[in-house]
Amino acid sequence: MLPKIELVADVDVVAMSPLLRGMVMAMSYADTEGGIGLTASGAMNRKFVHWAAVHFNWPDYTSDDLYRVNKALNEADMPPLWAVRDMLSHLRLLRRRKDVLVPTRRGREFIAGPRAFFDLIATDYLYTYIHDGQTQEAVRDRMRWWHVFLNLINVKAKTGCSLSDLVNELYPSESYPAQAEMTVEAWTEKSEFRYDIIRPLCWLGLLHEDREGLTILQDGTYHKTPLWAACLKLESDVQSEITLH
Repeated sequence: MLPKIELVADVDVVAMSPLLRGMVMAMSYADTEGGIGLTASGAMNRKFVHWAAVHFNWPDYTSDDLYRVNKALNEADMPPLWAVRDMLSHLRLLRRRKDVLVPTRRGREFIAGPRAFFDLIATDYLYTYIHDGQTQEAVRDRMRWWHVFLNLINVKAKTGCSLSDLVNELYPSESYPAQAEMTVEAWTEKSEFRYDIIRPLCWLGLLHEDREGLTILQDGTYHKTPLWAACLKLESDVQSEITLH
């Protein structure tokens, strides 16, 4: 059974969740600027992508990060926009009108009170959203493991944990303390866990990665944010250890 996501504490979800904040900011832009302009191929235009890069302040995808790689930004150059646009479209908060994306009636309700939409957004995004490079079958198969993943992270991230800590716990026969000793299978498992489990939790705002003083090739330390406890109640809340099965 999928762990229930239900916001019960009084926390500032827009401040804590990059995804929710990005959705709110994109909707507000569309509402005040007469829509989000689209290119001939249907992508968000460069004017908006530049604005989003500057104002979203998304971890690891700030304007400085993005312009370090690209001289000009298209929608495809800013991965967080894929999730923001997909979720806005999926929930029917934005609709296309000729060459712009404009808010729907429900979208204006979202702008006025995004907190009321958090449970729905978080549940859909974490459990059923198909990220770039994933398949619907893989997302469906993963559903039965989410209670294991979340309970494990709930215990390990109490004092901070690395990606390797989590992978070693889940796949002890394939992962090794030293990166040079890792097999191809271990690298694959680690990469999949980073992008399929950890990144969505970070983008949703339930985890924060501390990367202070690290290079781009080094893994950071993950900590639970106040939003985690505000919306998740897990079996491991009263356990010091979790048995994987």
